Amino acid sequence: AALGKKDTKRLRAAELVPCVLYGGEEPIHFQANAAEFRKVIYTPNVYLIDLNIDGDKYSAVMQDVQFHPVEEQILHCDFLRISDEKPIKIEVPVKVEGYAVGMRAGGKMKLNLRRLKVKGLAKNIPDTIQINIDDLDLGQSIKVGQLNIENLEFLNSKAVPVVTIMVTRAARAAASGTPAKEA
Repeated sequence: AALGKKDTKRLRAAELVPCVLYGGEEPIHFQANAAEFRKVIYTPNVYLIDLNIDGDKYSAVMQDVQFHPVEEQILHCDFLRISDEKPIKIEVPVKVEGYAVGMRAGGKMKLNLRRLKVKGLAKNIPDTIQINIDDLDLGQSIKVGQLNIENLEFLNSKAVPVVTIMVTRAARAAASGTPAKEA
C-alpha cells in the first residue's frame, strides 16, 4: 500500500512514522510509534531490531532515517530485513581504548573515523570496534587495513587512518629540547 502525502501527514500528526521493510520478496509498508525510535536513533551503537508487523516477526537493521529539516521529527525510516545466511553492510562505531606512548610524550589523539563500514553476518557484527592505542608513538596511526576481526570485512579504504597520534608543538619542543614558544 503506497502512502500518499495526506496519509503520511495524518500518520505524523498521530506521532507515527511511516516505515518500509526491504529485503524480502516484496517491501512491507508499516508505521511505528515515533517514541519507539528514540532508544535506537540517539545512540551510536548498532542494533538489530525485532519488528512485529501484524503478528509477523522480522529481524532487521535501520538503513536510512529521514528527519524534518527544521524540527527533530522523523519523517520516514527504511529497515533492511536480515537473515542468518546473508551478509549485511552496516556502519559500526569505533571505540578507542588505552593510553598511547605518544600521548605521554605530549601528542594528541585524533579519531579520524568514528564509524567503520563493515560487511558480515549479523551474528558476527559487534556493537563497537575496539581499537587499542597503547603502542602508538608520535605521528603513528592505525589504518583500516591493520584491523582484523574474524568473519568481518572492512569496507573503508585500507589506507585511511582510523586513529592518529598527532605531534603537537609541545611534543615537538620536548623532542628537540627547546622550550615551546607561546602562541
